[in-house]
Amino acid sequence: MTIRILPAVGDLDTARSLTTLLSQLPDAEPAPPVHDSTALLDTLARLAGDSLDELPEVVLVHERIGPVPALDLIRDLVLRFPAVGIVLVTADTSTGVLTAAMDSGARGIITLPLGYDALAERVQAAASWSAGMRRHLSSGTPELYASSSGGTVVTVTGAKGGVGATVAAVHLALAARASGRTVALVDLDLQSGDVASYLDVQFRRSVADLAGIADINPRVLQDALYAHDSGIGLLLAPAEGERGEEVTDRVARQVLGALRARHDVVVVDCGSQMNSATAAAVEVADHALLLVTPDVVAVRAAKRMVRLWDRLQIRKAEETLTVVNRHSRSTEIQPSLVERVTGTRVARAAVPAAFRELQSVVDAGRLQDLDARSTVKQALWVLAGELGLVAAQEGGGGGRRRRAASDRGALGLWRKGGDRGSVTLEFAGMFPLVLVVVALLWECVLYGYTYSLAGNAADEAARAATAAYAVHGDTAGACRAAGAAHLPGAWQGARIECAPDGPVMRATVQADVPLFFPGVDPGWRVDGSAGAALEGDGG
Repeated sequence: MTIRILPAVGDLDTARSLTTLLSQLPDAEPAPPVHDSTALLDTLARLAGDSLDELPEVVLVHERIGPVPALDLIRDLVLRFPAVGIVLVTADTSTGVLTAAMDSGARGIITLPLGYDALAERVQAAASWSAGMRRHLSSGTPELYASSSGGTVVTVTGAKGGVGATVAAVHLALAARASGRTVALVDLDLQSGDVASYLDVQFRRSVADLAGIADINPRVLQDALYAHDSGIGLLLAPAEGERGEEVTDRVARQVLGALRARHDVVVVDCGSQMNSATAAAVEVADHALLLVTPDVVAVRAAKRMVRLWDRLQIRKAEETLTVVNRHSRSTEIQPSLVERVTGTRVARAAVPAAFRELQSVVDAGRLQDLDARSTVKQALWVLAGELGLVAAQEGGGGGRRRRAASDRGALGLWRKGGDRGSVTLEFAGMFPLVLVVVALLWECVLYGYTYSLAGNAADEAARAATAAYAVHGDTAGACRAAGAAHLPGAWQGARIECAPDGPVMRATVQADVPLFFPGVDPGWRVDGSAGAALEGDGG
């Protein structure tokens, strides 16, 4: 069979030698070498995204690969791509290196200087193991491959302190959990983490307790995780800030790898301080979020953070998703400007400035109790949908679905058509009330219009009656005729009367008020009156 080989070599001379020898191997199909850990992970992720069958059978990892140490890189590769045979290329042939390589998951070691026979033997052995593993994974239990590759890791980093990274991390985790996913929330803000305060948790174990453990097995991990009432597993920051130094990049990779293998979603609160642990988390994350507020100081801090990640080869700017928190249409700094300044992608979901919605639950340490109608919660849960952290719930009555039932209103906003459906339901509920209000307003208009008509008809009737009175004519007939002439057809039938009242001819018009439409008589009436001075004696 054809053996596809991907060399990852940081040393150019070794890369040339390795490429030359690989081209001489029978049935070998070597790919161009990649020269750092970031490029290797990106290449494998891209191939796996196209098809799992596109992954190479063998990956050769040179001992001087960077910036991630070779053994840590191998451990991460084994967790993410379990059917790829990893071989370490090293000049150190000591027993300690061999043991460490095997513990990391390497399928073999090739020693330097390179030799054809040793290279061919190790590549063939790794390729055979890879082929057997792929046959095993594809026969009968295809879902095993997906679960072995692990869940989704999302890091949330603040451009500076106080921009809302912890609130965002907590609600991303809650949104994923409400959709039925298994979720772990890790607080890697090691000196000043507040996840425990936001969720009203008191727990002695922390991520620092895993620092001295070489093999984090499920039982050890379970002991360190706090099972929150919401169903989220919490791995908290140490209560003593100085213990944060125990959590190195190696520990962070190991912990996140173990969590990824056992949870569908792992959300990591990285705070706003850059250290080796948070750098490792951002590098291995599937989604790296950078929170920023729409002010000059925060945007400049975000730009510095993005450049720092790029210089250290942790994360490229275009692979970073910036989230604008406390957004308002009235501010001069809008998401489009943030995108241009930082060079990152900006999330479609901007979180509105609505601190009053948060104040009560933050003060109580019950962020999970934030009302589903909160615009902040809705925006963050829509963001979770944008990241693919939430899954549509299937039929059935599982416990996880029952626990998430209270949050379905907010969760529905991320789904396709969720906004339109929510608006439709709200409008349907309000529609009867709208009709009643409109009817009352319209009836008020009819009342006012009837008063106006009655007053105008009375005025015309009084004038006509005065003129008839002066020439000894039919005063009552002239009165009724003039008044009726100035009333629309629907108001005909009004009672019109005129009579002298001292020196004044007094006219009275009593008109019916229609109910909603002219011609419908509810029995309501209004009176209009007017007077005109008499001319002559009328006798």
